[in-house]
Formats: sequence, C-alpha cells, structure tokens
Amino acid sequence: MRFVSVLCLLFLSAFAYAGEIDAKVEAALAAEGRPTADAERDRNRRPLATLKFFGLQDDMRVLELLPGGGWYTRILAPVLADNGKLYVALGTGRVQENILTLPGFEKVEVLETNENTHRPEGARLYTMDEFDFGVDDLDMVLTFRNVHNFGEEGRMLMHRESFEALKSGGVYGIVDHTRRHMEADDNENRRRIDPVLVIKEVQAAGFEFVDYSDLHFRADDELEYEVGRRSVSGNTDRFTFLFRKP
Repeated sequence: MRFVSVLCLLFLSAFAYAGEIDAKVEAALAAEGRPTADAERDRNRRPLATLKFFGLQDDMRVLELLPGGGWYTRILAPVLADNGKLYVALGTGRVQENILTLPGFEKVEVLETNENTHRPEGARLYTMDEFDFGVDDLDMVLTFRNVHNFGEEGRMLMHRESFEALKSGGVYGIVDHTRRHMEADDNENRRRIDPVLVIKEVQAAGFEFVDYSDLHFRADDELEYEVGRRSVSGNTDRFTFLFRKP
C-alpha cells in the first residue's frame, strides 16, 4: 500500500510540474510585448512541445547559442526568470540591443567569448575562432536552426565547447533544416544540413544520442529548395535531436 502511495505522489508531482511548465511557456507566448510576427510562427515552430521534448524545467541553467533575433530568448527568459538562469552566447548583438534592454529580461546573462564568427574568403560557410564560454555545470544548451551555417571546424568547436559547459547528465538540443543524406553542396541546400552528419559530429564531441522528435517533420518538403524560397519558407522539414553528456 505504501509503495502505491509513493507512486501516486510521484505521478502527481510530475503532473504538477508539467502543468507548471505549460503555464509558464504559454504565459511567455501570450506576453503583451511579444511581437505579432513572433506569434505568427508559433504554429510552425511549436515551442511548448519542443521545449518539453528537450526536458526544460524552470529551475535549470540554460544556454541558448546564436539567439539571432531572440525568438526563443523571449520565451526562455521569462520561464527561467524566477528559479533558473538563461545565458546567451555567440552572435548575441541583436538580442542585446533589442531585447535584453527591455523590462523582464534583466536577468539574462550574455557570455562574452573571444569568438570571432566569420566566413573565410572564398568559403561557403562560416567558422569561428577558439573560444571558451567561461561557465560550467549547465543543465541545458539549445540552438535552433544555426548548425547549418558553419563548416565542420566551426560546428565541432561549438559542440565541444557546449560539452565542456554542461554538467554530467546535461542535455544538448538541436533543431535544424534537413538536407538529404550525403547530398553534395548546391545553391539550394546551403541552409540545410545532413542530420546523420550532425549525429556523428555531436557524438564525436563526446555526447550520447538520446532521442529525436518528428515535431517538425514536413512530408511535403521535397528537400530540394532553399529554405527561404516562398514555396518552402515556414514549412521546411527540420530534425529535432536530443543529446546528453555522460
């Protein structure tokens, strides 16, 4: 009987936690100052389901890499504000200027690295110089639609430094645009990347592959066209991978 009671308590605790995360993410999505253009992408990007797949909890120390315009920053920051911590690093210029100066985002910390993201002359993709995040024992590192921008050297550096910044058992979540397996470079696939290659490279950096989700699978994306084309934009097939540091 006691065993059954313990199981019931564990179930109720997990249910309460799930509901709390749902409520916090949904509150961030409904925030008054959130841009309409951001909200219009919710149906496609499915942020609540994606963050729950990665295992987000509101007391985690989370690092978002290459936050771009801050679409996910606007969601993660309020969710983590009370009990956790959000860091951003690499290519943080736009979020520093446009988001982190706003009320409610004061607790987000920018990790100033010595990275220098650049595209070598004649190169198709970007790379970055050696850097150090300067933090450790993180619970989670996330990056959304960024890995495809870098050549192998830059990708491996990002994966290795993420590994070093995480605690044992910490997780690394990646979402990116799908390219056909082993497809050669062409003018249409520059912003796509082979998911099998990503798994192999992240494993080579020391991570264990944990799981994948079909949240962003799009059967009608033929994987033939540039992701910015009007016929494809907003409906690209994306892989969603979860890795863990042993």
